Amino acid sequence: MRISQRCLSGRTSYIKRCNATLVATRAIHRKRDLAFARSSCSHTLHQDAIFCKSGSTTWIRGAKTKTSVKITPLHQGALPQGTPVAVEREDGPAYPAVIQGARNNMKKFAHCVVLTRVGGFYELYFEQAEEYGPLLNLKVGKKSTNAGIVPMSGFPFFQLDRFLKILVQDLNKHVAIVEEFEKDAEAKAKSGGLQYDRRVSRIITPGTLIDENFMDPFENNYLLSIQCDPEILEQRNVDAENSKTPEVGLAWLDLSSGDFFTQRTNLDALGTVLARIAPREILLDQALQDLQDKRLTALCRDDRHIITYITSVLSDLASDNWLSMIEAQGERPAVSNFSALEIAAGNTILHYVNTQLQGTKPRLQAPLQRREDEFMALDKNTIRALEIRETLRDGTFQGSLLHAVRRTVTKSGSRLLGQRLCLSQAVSPSMSLDEINSRLDLVAEFLENPDLHHNLLVLLRDTFDSLRLVQKFSFGRGDADDLLGLSRTIQVTDKISDTLWTHQASGEQISTAKPRWLKFESLLHRLSLDGPMDLSLRILNTIDEEKLMEQHRIEDSEAAEMVELAEDVLNQEGEQHLKGVPKSVRAQAHNGNGIGKSVDAESNNWIMQRNASAMLSRLHRKLDALKEEKDSLESRLRIELGAASLTLRWTPKLGHICHVKGGVKERASVAALRSVRILQSSKSTQSFHVPEWTQLGNRTEEAKHRIQAEESRIFATLRAEVVRNLIEIRRNAAVLDELDVACSSATLAREQRLVRPILNAGMNVNIVGGRHHTVEAGLMKQGRNFTSNDLSMTDAERIHLITGPNMGGKSTFLRQNALICILAQTGSYVPAEYAEIGLVDKIFSRVGSADNLYADQSTFMVEMLETAEILRSATPRSFVVMDEVGRGTTPEDGVAVGFAALHHLYHVNKSRVLFATHFHTLTDMVQGVEGIACYCTDVAESREGDGSWTFVHRLRRGVNRESHALKVAGLAGLPKEAVEVAAKVLRTLQNMPPLPPPNLPDPPLMALRTRSHRLTSDSSLLSAGESA
Repeated sequence: MRISQRCLSGRTSYIKRCNATLVATRAIHRKRDLAFARSSCSHTLHQDAIFCKSGSTTWIRGAKTKTSVKITPLHQGALPQGTPVAVEREDGPAYPAVIQGARNNMKKFAHCVVLTRVGGFYELYFEQAEEYGPLLNLKVGKKSTNAGIVPMSGFPFFQLDRFLKILVQDLNKHVAIVEEFEKDAEAKAKSGGLQYDRRVSRIITPGTLIDENFMDPFENNYLLSIQCDPEILEQRNVDAENSKTPEVGLAWLDLSSGDFFTQRTNLDALGTVLARIAPREILLDQALQDLQDKRLTALCRDDRHIITYITSVLSDLASDNWLSMIEAQGERPAVSNFSALEIAAGNTILHYVNTQLQGTKPRLQAPLQRREDEFMALDKNTIRALEIRETLRDGTFQGSLLHAVRRTVTKSGSRLLGQRLCLSQAVSPSMSLDEINSRLDLVAEFLENPDLHHNLLVLLRDTFDSLRLVQKFSFGRGDADDLLGLSRTIQVTDKISDTLWTHQASGEQISTAKPRWLKFESLLHRLSLDGPMDLSLRILNTIDEEKLMEQHRIEDSEAAEMVELAEDVLNQEGEQHLKGVPKSVRAQAHNGNGIGKSVDAESNNWIMQRNASAMLSRLHRKLDALKEEKDSLESRLRIELGAASLTLRWTPKLGHICHVKGGVKERASVAALRSVRILQSSKSTQSFHVPEWTQLGNRTEEAKHRIQAEESRIFATLRAEVVRNLIEIRRNAAVLDELDVACSSATLAREQRLVRPILNAGMNVNIVGGRHHTVEAGLMKQGRNFTSNDLSMTDAERIHLITGPNMGGKSTFLRQNALICILAQTGSYVPAEYAEIGLVDKIFSRVGSADNLYADQSTFMVEMLETAEILRSATPRSFVVMDEVGRGTTPEDGVAVGFAALHHLYHVNKSRVLFATHFHTLTDMVQGVEGIACYCTDVAESREGDGSWTFVHRLRRGVNRESHALKVAGLAGLPKEAVEVAAKVLRTLQNMPPLPPPNLPDPPLMALRTRSHRLTSDSSLLSAGESA
């Protein structure tokens, strides 16, 4: 083994030739333990070391040079002792290059699962193969190498998305993708003939998905960075009473669409913000992991969010690293608009993205700073209780509000609708009357013009998800199919623009509808089609769709071969069929279009039009001429050899050959040619080389490579042009999304008899004939009708205390009114006959019962935590829904807690409240209090005395003191004997004498009385609190 080595000092000089020879000789005789002294000379003695098998070293002096120096600075005496030169040696045989590279990547990216591309497979090695192979249902094999046995497992390349879904989405792992990059001739020579260089191209995490097939196309995939000063958190832990609530800076983005937002909030409101953003991955400062105050991390883990701890980046916002990842033509963010914590969060998230993408810089939209006063606030308990995103019981999408109201026809439009309902801090239910009314105007225009509505829906169905398509190109990942999809979307956008302008010019709108066209005009003026249309036409004139489809068929055929091979191996092992195979590939494999089918190796399927560029046209003409030469040569050889079956072919192993089928006569004529070299021969066939065909074939291959290079150049040009039109395409896509959401609301309004709500800045709520979207849909499937109800909340009745039987519809009434408020402020029509709503800043919902045993929280504790959040956060403009507060404890304690909650909402929060309860004593305690009204539902008994009864879901004024729990128990299937026992106990309890009123301190807060007594208004706690 021969290596180049320098001495320990890094530079060795000599003064005279004899002195240098003496120094080298001494170094050898002293077994290289002496170090050479430094001098001021500029020349260096270069030496090579040769290690023999015995371990000895032979030193060879380099080229002789001459140096002149003064004698005075020379060191005299013995040379100083030095450390022996450390030379790295290999202790044993090395792994093969691919496996060694994988091992190096596993050490470098120790936090990741490393998937290495090897030909048509992705492979796992060593301990990762043993750990994740069984989890992925992959067979773990053993590979023998000179360095030992290496565990390994793998899967075909076209199954990458399937296994990434398991690793990233299900197991929440980080995955490093190692791809193959072909080396040039010089690099191949340096590496000893290795064809590929394998390196990590990207690290995939739950929050950095871009275009993976397993992504939900109807929801955003947010990555969130949270910044909070650890010192303030630590100080708050020491002195919690006197310390302020720590401020928190947030930055979140969606790499798949380019959305980028920031916000400033505080630690108390962080849980609500997390519920709204619903991030797939959260980035926290490493310093927060070791703090004693775990409240921040507990909030992040509360809803099972995935947390990644990293070192925060505290650089300035105006740094090039930030601006280089934002739209080139977008407005530069002003530093003064962002807080220091927002800047830190933004820098951290962009640095993390840059690291995961291994240097590939995305093109994000300019960051939008969100403020809490811009939208209606919904906390996580409200989102869950109102079943906006998923059902409360089963956690399914079907049965949720979003499922009930979604009529969008595009994926990006569905995402925007979800964001408007509650799923994003960006466009959640608005607090701007102008914005709400402009959205409603758009819906009204579509309702009044069914033809316009229908035509837009037809056009929107032909669009693609251009927001995510254009983002793929910003990463350099888009393919020809994506270009065609983008081109078609641009063409459809142009047709939509023409349709809207034509409708405006047709004069169909009347004078009262003029304000609606302010919204139409603003949308139309936001469309920018000049640059995108030029791009679209160029794409259509460049890409050949028929050839592209043929290429897909070839790719499916190649994949089918791999599927058949993999399934043959599985069949030999007695295992099941390969899973996760695309349908087109599976069909070709089963139809026998894979292994055993010969493919014409000469055929090339170009995807570009021949006239895509002048150079491409010339190259194709040259290739056509070469093909004609081939045909001419083939005909001439057939005549000369008398072999009509002769064909000119190319094979991977033999190269350019002549192939002849025939008997002895044909073979004899071939052997007579002097310039022929026989390669293969059998009784019926013969293959041989002909110099003319070899030369012609090489020129043909060169022409094909040049065509391929030119197509790649043209494709790269189209990609770059897409990125140049990035801002225009994104703005156009945003307009299409708004039109899709408005069309969806119009469709829903026409289907379900919805009305336009009237929003104002007042505090009253007046809803006539209100309905619950999802409950009504479920009843309609059963052939039943929904009972609508009215709600009138004014200063005289801003708290409604509701009683009634179990299953009587109290909870439905509470939730439907909260949902109507949400829908109204998203700019949607609502399920009612009439709705007039004063703007709501926050909606709170405390319904249902659940425990959290993992967090050591009982059912009552969870109920109290939710109640405490409401009492701390509700404002006079809030809409509060509370159902059976205090039911998780004894009746006495429950009444006390329920009344305390009512008292606080009445005197402190002064909110609009719907309060349902089975504690009938509460109705006595608030009787006569101004601002509180009692309503109830009923049960109608049969007059025939047969014991039958029905629920009366229509609300009326008054109090229902019968919960009719035994009727519901019997309806649920409780054994008859148990119901009879319960009836006896109930009669006994009802006949017991009332408890005497308790002795209260003077002055009394209130006199608690039984049903036989009434509470006078001057002794009411509410009145007392009011006077206080």
